[in-house]
Amino acid sequence: MVSPHCCFQANPRVEAVLLPPGDKRCWWHPTGDCDAPSTRQDGATSIRSIRSLAPLLDRVLVQRVKAEAKTASGIFLPESSVEKLNEAKVMAVGPGALDKKGNRLPMGVSVGDRVLIPQFGGSPVKAGEEEYQLFRDSEILAKINE
Repeated sequence: MVSPHCCFQANPRVEAVLLPPGDKRCWWHPTGDCDAPSTRQDGATSIRSIRSLAPLLDRVLVQRVKAEAKTASGIFLPESSVEKLNEAKVMAVGPGALDKKGNRLPMGVSVGDRVLIPQFGGSPVKAGEEEYQLFRDSEILAKINE
């Protein structure tokens, strides 16, 4: 199955009819001029710029803080031995969820906050070489006030 390269999910039946085997253009925009986000094989959504992403409702876009790859004594550690930290920086926040009466609930975090996030979960998003994750506001574990 060809991986989706468009805002729509890949449709193998349509691709088999419209596109020759091995052609990786999306079936919705067969000319290849679609600039919508693409979904990669690892499940992450890839976009050109993080500025083009606006979280909806109570979603929070965060970027994990990278762990030091160098010890205090100057030894460089391989990537495989460096653990992912649960600390992240908030890059963008949605406007907030709606309650049953239609009132907007305030968000618990704002852009620039340092937060503690779960070890697993979130929706991965990649912009260029940078990796981000989308969480719900309620999934954020804590706000770091230092």
